[in-house]
Amino acid sequence: MVTAARVLNGGPNVVQVVPLTRTIRTSGAEVVIDPDEDNRLSARSSAQCQHVRSVATARIRECTGNVGPVALGEVRETLALLLDL
Repeated sequence: MVTAARVLNGGPNVVQVVPLTRTIRTSGAEVVIDPDEDNRLSARSSAQCQHVRSVATARIRECTGNVGPVALGEVRETLALLLDL
């Protein structure tokens, strides 16, 4: 999950991503996202905010969906708590 178009438009070499999994855990560090037309998920998924990582932009091939403003806000809030921002 890559969130900021304005960052990608700036041409960085590396971006931070939050991986998704279909394994739903009862962790305060994960945000559950239900599938819909916009996000194009095939199943209920969980954004693993505790596993945020850096990925080279050369490895990002295409945008496959959009989680929407509500889920994105929850991911940002969770990241802020985990990173003490």
